[in-house]
Amino acid sequence: MAGPHDKRAVDVRVHGDVQGVGYRFGALRKADELDLAGWVRNESDGDVTAHLEGLGHRVESMLDWMRTGTKWSNVSRVDVEDVDVQGLEGFELG
Repeated sequence: MAGPHDKRAVDVRVHGDVQGVGYRFGALRKADELDLAGWVRNESDGDVTAHLEGLGHRVESMLDWMRTGTKWSNVSRVDVEDVDVQGLEGFELG
């Protein structure tokens, strides 16, 4: 089993009122703060998707943030799938 200091990668889909409320920009700030790599983007169905890579405990901290988001967002559900680490650098808005 992976420990908290091992690299982890996840694909995330966030459901709810998460577009037009600063969610992606908040995610970018939080990912930078946690030194995570990956990206976050709006989807045409109103969801936000993201790919996160970094130390396991930092990915968990990011997922905790994503379950609430900004004070203007209303997250109804967050789906998380563990995936292979791609070795990305930096975090981007998509």
